[in-house]
Amino acid sequence: MKRIRLGLKGFGEIPRHIYRMCLNDERIEVAVISELGRPEILSYLVGAETKGAVKVKMEGNFLVSANGRARIVSGGEPGQVPWDVFDLDMVVDGTWTFRSRADMEKHLRAGARRVMLTTVPTDMIDRVVVKGVNDHTIKNSDRLISAGSATTNAGALMLKVLDENFGVDYAMLTSVHSYTSDQPLRDKAGKDYRRSRSAAENIIPVDTIAHQWISHIMPEFRDRIEATTIHVPVPNGSVLDMTTFLKEKGVTKDAVNEAVRRFSLERPDIIQAVDDPIVSSDVINNPHSVVFDTKATMCSSGKMAKTLTWYHSAFAMAARIKELIIAYHETEKKGGAQ
Repeated sequence: MKRIRLGLKGFGEIPRHIYRMCLNDERIEVAVISELGRPEILSYLVGAETKGAVKVKMEGNFLVSANGRARIVSGGEPGQVPWDVFDLDMVVDGTWTFRSRADMEKHLRAGARRVMLTTVPTDMIDRVVVKGVNDHTIKNSDRLISAGSATTNAGALMLKVLDENFGVDYAMLTSVHSYTSDQPLRDKAGKDYRRSRSAAENIIPVDTIAHQWISHIMPEFRDRIEATTIHVPVPNGSVLDMTTFLKEKGVTKDAVNEAVRRFSLERPDIIQAVDDPIVSSDVINNPHSVVFDTKATMCSSGKMAKTLTWYHSAFAMAARIKELIIAYHETEKKGGAQ
């Protein structure tokens, strides 16, 4: 069987998770990694983050594992790496910097057959995919792709469940998110006032466009959802606090929990319902888009529901991206829509 040849643009947290996931999957070979960092440090991080459970080593310009040899090449702006030289099926851009359609198209012109972002784009591309919501729409002709963001995935899935069972009039989403690598650890002048404050010392409100992409994926919610994000000083583990105004009257906590449980039985690959009193560190390395907290569900006046959905943002997104890479490979073999 021909293996999928994958290129990684950037080797930050999500791309490193993708790399490690591919080590245990014979269907995918990471063939090239484009990164500005020193190769020997990149190799060290791959193993150190798993406390030595993953074994890799540098041999010249190659990161070598039992799965194969990934060529390390220099980073830079899109278009500078000649992807066609490596005969790649997909390039994943994990820089979080080059998210526009124009930047993604530079990868295509440099020989990439498809380009996928590890977050949402800044403008319209061929397809933004949330597994369990609109992944049935993918087409072989798609070239510029995003698997969404962790908040987009969690929010869209929860809205799907609640809307199909009770109807949703309006929703307010608050993502209480672990701090990210683009935040300073000490106060430092940045792109806005609040994001200039120390990530390790503050709870920081941050703007998000997750609700805009949920509305794009699920147009029935256009102008009916809003979202915000609060970054908190924990390195991993996030929770989506969602308040929904339901169409059906008399909805109870048990009814909401049961609806999510049923969906988790239908789609155990992406959603998990838990009865334990979990906290953020309990979902580290959990691949589910939704880890639904049944103990936290609240209902008021029979029409308003409040739910908590946990997720490990980087790990869950790496899992969705890897699955989507395989899904597009299958569409290519079929030569049309899945």
